[in-house]
Amino acid sequence: MVVRTVMGFLISLACIFVFMPPFIRFLKRISFNQSVSEYSLEEFQMKAKTPIMGGILFIVVPVIVSLISVPDALHDLDLIIVLLTFAGYGIIGFIDDYLIAVKKNNDGLKPWAKFLLQVILAFAVFLLYREDAGLSVTLLFSRKSIHLGFFYIILILFMFSGASNAVNLTDGMDGLAAGCEVFALLPYFLFAYRQGQYSISVFVACLLGALAGYLHFNIHPAKIFMGDTGSLSLGAVLAALAMVLKKELSLIVIGGVFVLETLCVIIQIGSVKLRGKRVFPYTPIHYAFVVKGIPEEKVVRYFWVCAILFAMIGYYIAY
Repeated sequence: MVVRTVMGFLISLACIFVFMPPFIRFLKRISFNQSVSEYSLEEFQMKAKTPIMGGILFIVVPVIVSLISVPDALHDLDLIIVLLTFAGYGIIGFIDDYLIAVKKNNDGLKPWAKFLLQVILAFAVFLLYREDAGLSVTLLFSRKSIHLGFFYIILILFMFSGASNAVNLTDGMDGLAAGCEVFALLPYFLFAYRQGQYSISVFVACLLGALAGYLHFNIHPAKIFMGDTGSLSLGAVLAALAMVLKKELSLIVIGGVFVLETLCVIIQIGSVKLRGKRVFPYTPIHYAFVVKGIPEEKVVRYFWVCAILFAMIGYYIAY
């Protein structure tokens, strides 16, 4: 299984290096470019011609490679759930990206429609998962479990929609979301391996390889962006992994960067609506550092360091 895991990582990495350059050229040819809001910071207006939908490759490649690497993959319900979540949320993001690319603006799917699709898919995944698992969660810092009953579905809906949108909010700088995702995935790889969930660990290794290859093209100056295709799928897959590995509450800490990004946006919106004043110079919060004069590349590196710390702390307290 170690050989399959390593090979899955390397093959996925190689596939991204081989297929990404022609894929970027194809997206440029059909003008599927990033649409930048008129309200964006001036420093990011130049990104308007960068192709989007890079997430397509780092979804398709690890799914195919992991299915090939694990012969009995279709008999592993946990792996099926993770793959269904990963691909399903990617499809929702693809629809949004496609509409943005065609209309040449940032409208895409209506927010209510996108949220509804996310909730429906999360509920479908829960029904599939319910056939094979209990409705309990393990407390952090403890081995004690609490049976949630009906409230477990509420937790799952919140995890899936929250995580997918949180990564989407974080995806605003070259290499930011993908780099933070890599560090957030590592604890779940270790959880899966130590629990004997080898098919899950192989998939995560394949995804890590694909993301490592994608980062080569996404770090500053980015040649391609993941779009909602990638960001929604990456957030949802973290939630799915936390669910099937019974580490649900660990997501709060391991995905700490994504959680903080979301909280800052909520606080900012609430403050503006209630007080008419901003709490932060700009949100999502990574832009606030640029407003203060810190270069984009440094901001990304700082957030990566935070992601590493959150991943280490989350692994420690959950394991």
